[in-house]
Amino acid sequence: MSEPAALVLLEPRRLAFEPIETPAPGEGEVLIRTLHSGISAGTELTQYRGTSPFMHRQWDEARRLFVEAGAPSWPYPVRNLGYEEVGEIVEAGRGVRDLRPGQRVYGTWNHRTHHLATADYARERLLPEGADPRIGLFSHIGAVALNGVHDAQLRIGDTVAVFGLGVPGQIVAQAARRSGAKVIAVDPDPERRDLALRLGAHTALAPGAGGAAEAIKAETGGRGADACIEVSGAPAALSDAIRAVAYSARVVAMGFFQGEVPGLRLGEEYHHNRVQLVCSQISGVAPEASYRWSKPRLWRTAVALQHEGLLDLLPLITHAAPFAEAPALFARLDSGEPGMMQAMLDFE
Repeated sequence: MSEPAALVLLEPRRLAFEPIETPAPGEGEVLIRTLHSGISAGTELTQYRGTSPFMHRQWDEARRLFVEAGAPSWPYPVRNLGYEEVGEIVEAGRGVRDLRPGQRVYGTWNHRTHHLATADYARERLLPEGADPRIGLFSHIGAVALNGVHDAQLRIGDTVAVFGLGVPGQIVAQAARRSGAKVIAVDPDPERRDLALRLGAHTALAPGAGGAAEAIKAETGGRGADACIEVSGAPAALSDAIRAVAYSARVVAMGFFQGEVPGLRLGEEYHHNRVQLVCSQISGVAPEASYRWSKPRLWRTAVALQHEGLLDLLPLITHAAPFAEAPALFARLDSGEPGMMQAMLDFE
């Protein structure tokens, strides 16, 4: 696409391009040209499908409540699609002396060809010199995954079961192993299980008709996993995670569940095993670590761990298309095309 443009959602499953201006950066600003943008198969598809609560209800930020009054928080046309971007500085404004054209920057500025940012924004999100720019795609989703691992409070030698091996689940599995845990990866898709094994999981299981809980109990000598991390947003997986965890252990719910969650039998293992069920969501970090950790630190860490070779996330990029073909790539992701993991838009 030769002209500056941004992707907008006109209504559920209907995307379009709209022209944008690329003004010269002012004092203390830089102009960034997008190189790549990742499409989230979780949160972003809830926007694309129109199922996100922000598109039906008003989020009251002060009270942190979804309320019925007023217009939804994200009315159509939706212009905030995309939160996994990487680009390069093409022009610096007056007073910007420590940033130069050609430096790569990661961040969140939606699916658009250009982004005008403050120098402070760019300075805090510079990619390491010589790094593959694609690692920047995983700054935010990597932070989401690292946050989930922190919330699981893993200890060296723990056994952790990860339910759901999409992109965030694969990152969780790698980060959990790097934290010293034995990782049991759970997903119905054999290709995703194989990928998790290649990238470091110790064991991979299919849920089966009755779930994976009994297999996990058997794998751990009857004890159960020291922690379970549910990443898929599937009610059956959350139920299975609760069944699979050890007595008085922790289940981390990372998945973005849509609507009500049927099938949770809270009077059975959850009640009798004193299971701790906690939510992990990137709007905040683990409270006990909040005086040391923050979202910017999580973003930086997700990039640094890749650059240092501790996380290997580029194999998760399975499909790429030019920005002009974004509507078709969204539709393929929405359809659940086999083998598709991280989808990427190219702007070069």
